[in-house]
Amino acid sequence: MTRFGYFLASEEHGPAELVRQARLAERAGFEALWISDHFHPWLDRQGESPFVWSVIGAISQTTDLPVTTAVTCPLVRIHPAILAQAAATSAALLDGRFVFGVGTGEALNEHIIDSRWPPAEERLDMLEEAVGLVRRLFGGELVTHRGRHYELDTARLYTLPDEPPPIFMSGFGEKSAKLAGRIADGFICMKPDAELLRTFRSSGGEGKPIQGGAKACWGPDEGEARKTAHRLWANLALSGEAAQLLPLPRHFDELTELVSEERMASQTPCGPDPEVHAKALQQYVDAGYDEVYVSQIGPDQEGFFDFYRDEVLPRLR
Repeated sequence: MTRFGYFLASEEHGPAELVRQARLAERAGFEALWISDHFHPWLDRQGESPFVWSVIGAISQTTDLPVTTAVTCPLVRIHPAILAQAAATSAALLDGRFVFGVGTGEALNEHIIDSRWPPAEERLDMLEEAVGLVRRLFGGELVTHRGRHYELDTARLYTLPDEPPPIFMSGFGEKSAKLAGRIADGFICMKPDAELLRTFRSSGGEGKPIQGGAKACWGPDEGEARKTAHRLWANLALSGEAAQLLPLPRHFDELTELVSEERMASQTPCGPDPEVHAKALQQYVDAGYDEVYVSQIGPDQEGFFDFYRDEVLPRLR
């Protein structure tokens, strides 16, 4: 049976609000949490971007829900050894309820350390090396590593959970899905693409969990909800490689001027009709996802959680 979780948007909310939403999600009947890991928001008007590892620590003390980073990039901005320590500590705090979601990232967040943003093929190679390094550190061994992309000298993690946290990999294309099938414990994707899931499974991912995520904008007035979704998250409607290549929120602000409200609404359930919301998430279920996470766009979180608890989740279950 598909599990439904809530997607905490670090780009749109501050740390205390994210912790509050985690509690609301648990009370509303959501079964797990995603949380984004960014240095910058996508758009300046989204307005936030707290350090995800501090927020996860706070969440671990206020809910009993599992938490997945969706997703962390262990390539440039933070060395994979430091992220291994952060993930191990989070897993210890969450008593085994933590999944380390990783991906090849975006220049938006990573360029702050190195203005050279590697091409996609190189980032996939970097991710494979980083995941291997993280797994060695999760094993508690003393690690010295001289690799193609990373170096580490006599490093060992002393704070470890009872079991290493699973590592899930995000992917949006055939090459990343194949790599995820080979090196990851599960797959993450933001679109209900059954063919991509088949690629993951046929490349070594058979039997491994698959998580998917979506945005929604509940509101009593559909027109206002559509406006809110377009104002805050029009970047979701951008196609191609722009999301991986643009370095600053203002660049996304400029590009989203080309995205119409209608185009945004065609991809995002908006308004008060529970059937519209349930249908959007059912696409992920039908594509074969084991877990589906949804994020409310805008400030009316209480209304959203009441709506999903009473109207949407019962339809999906």
